[in-house]
Amino acid sequence: MIFEANNKLVYRYDAEKVLIEAWGDNALRIRATKCADFPGDDWALTAKTENKGNAEVDSKGGLIRNGRITATITEAGKIRVLKDDTVILEEYWRNRRDVTDPKCSAIEVEGREFGPNVGGDYHLTMRLESLDENEKIYGMGQYQQPYLNLKGTDIELAHRNSQASVPFAISSLGYGLLWNNPAVGRAVFGKNIMSFEAYSTKVLDYWIVVGDTPSDLVKAYASVTGTVPMMPDYAMGFWQCKLRYQTQDELLGVAREYKRLGIPLDVIVVDFFHWPKQGEWKFDPTYWPNPKAMVDELASMGVKLMVSVWPTVDRESENFDEMLEKGYLIRTERGFRCGLNFEGSTIHYDATNPEARKYLWNKIKKNYYDLGIKIFWLDEAEPEYTAYDFDNYRYHLGTDLEIGNIYPLEYARTFYEGMEGEGQENIINLLRCAWAGSQKYGALVWSGDIASSFDSMRNQLAAGLNMGLAGIPWWTTDIGGFHGGNPDDPEFRELFVRWFEWGAYCPVMRLHGDREPRQPQVGTTGGATCRSGAANEIWSYGEEVFEICKKYIDIREKLRPYTKQVMEEAHGTGAPVMRTLFYEFPSDLKCWEITDEYMYGADILVAPVLEAGARKRKVYLPLGYTWLESRTGIEYNGGEEVVVDAPIDYMPTFTKKQGV
Repeated sequence: MIFEANNKLVYRYDAEKVLIEAWGDNALRIRATKCADFPGDDWALTAKTENKGNAEVDSKGGLIRNGRITATITEAGKIRVLKDDTVILEEYWRNRRDVTDPKCSAIEVEGREFGPNVGGDYHLTMRLESLDENEKIYGMGQYQQPYLNLKGTDIELAHRNSQASVPFAISSLGYGLLWNNPAVGRAVFGKNIMSFEAYSTKVLDYWIVVGDTPSDLVKAYASVTGTVPMMPDYAMGFWQCKLRYQTQDELLGVAREYKRLGIPLDVIVVDFFHWPKQGEWKFDPTYWPNPKAMVDELASMGVKLMVSVWPTVDRESENFDEMLEKGYLIRTERGFRCGLNFEGSTIHYDATNPEARKYLWNKIKKNYYDLGIKIFWLDEAEPEYTAYDFDNYRYHLGTDLEIGNIYPLEYARTFYEGMEGEGQENIINLLRCAWAGSQKYGALVWSGDIASSFDSMRNQLAAGLNMGLAGIPWWTTDIGGFHGGNPDDPEFRELFVRWFEWGAYCPVMRLHGDREPRQPQVGTTGGATCRSGAANEIWSYGEEVFEICKKYIDIREKLRPYTKQVMEEAHGTGAPVMRTLFYEFPSDLKCWEITDEYMYGADILVAPVLEAGARKRKVYLPLGYTWLESRTGIEYNGGEEVVVDAPIDYMPTFTKKQGV
């Protein structure tokens, strides 16, 4: 049975109910369930424009139009979506429910399959036809692989350390699709079938939009999921960080040295275990005796302090009993309540509980925010094993196989909501995971604890570009990689230099890493039991590297007005800061093939050096413009591939000039 209700299209057959409605310009939201009715969650779709659509029903099925997008559903329940008059999405049905369908088959495969789980809910699979063998798919978040084009890949829909599922994909066929379901699952962009799975859910829910260019699709997505706040001026320069500064004197000594050398420094970071115990959310007075004086001295040097805040609560911490009593901690399915055994037996606070969010914010406000600390590193600790109340958490935003990353979106809300307008416009929350919509809570996603290698660096470029296309414009990496790397090793120094040069053209330029050899611990109490890595300041790598780093920090400073302009665009429209070539030049077909270059904003082309020993770089320059190389001042015509020098102290960049 198909009928129209309030300009929405409704289909009913047996236990299934399908609802198709207009949701934003040239966009539709499509839902299906076998429950009595649809759950009330809109998940990432927090904004809805007043598009009403135009639904029609006849003897052959139903149809709904909204601008340039149309969806049809047959009496047998098969859905097709059209952009103008072209089919861009068609469900993959192989059954005999409609024998007039040219794809009728006896193999009995459904396009929407609700497989029952023991104990309730469904293992949901949605199958789509691959209509064009040349289709390219981008977005979907951050994955540790070199592939920019995701067609042919198998993607896990789950968060892990260095992996972030943000399930919005854009297609070269001119559509964008948001899998609006936070359950753990899988997406396969096969040559024959594209499929999305949710391993435990109540509803199929996706949003689809059509447009002429990738920028049309990304901006339309931002209009229904939100845009980032405005990046504050103080965060657009260079950030210094390492694992980890162990004392107040050590951190201030680093900041004073940057000041003495006359090197601009925007932010310096206090990483984890600056606290007495996890879940106490304050500085350990043994090693950080006067935080207010520290913040004030840094401010006098023009430096902001970022502080790492973990969601874990030690059973021995001063807040554990109160949080347990008030129900602010997550629960384990059985046995001893422990989610992470690292420097103490801990459990995570329940960020999905509004009262728990208020409780934590009050601690943060008293011990950090009121001191003048406005930037928070929400480092969701990963566990050694997983034990949690699955029934209670499987639907929460960002649900993860790793309990520490269960709810990155809800975790960021703790800080965003707590400010109640007194800074929401420029809050920064540094996270290693994000889900669709996290951008509106000031989510700056970094690519997690990655390897220190050229292969890893290459993966981060693909990850950052796809994150931008998935609606997360604030993104960064640990310059040099996180794991290992000895500042005295010549091979690592080369990697570090190449990464640092690239970092100057990332949305945020942040130096971090756990370097070798390990430092001795400074004490035996509190967080001091967690040892620190070797020095990781720009002067730690020798004089040649130091001079190159100074040069690129200066470049970053000179870019500040331009970076601000690009950040304003991200805030206003959701445009990525790092942009694939095809995002800016969609009519140049060659740009859809380029995976190792990108645009920083609309005007600067960046060609990172991604191989050890490379001293030249092949660069494609998009058609329709002349391009000025930054080092030589030579102008090149667009539409050509050029080979330019890339000495160790230079990463090729080009500025877009007039059209030709």
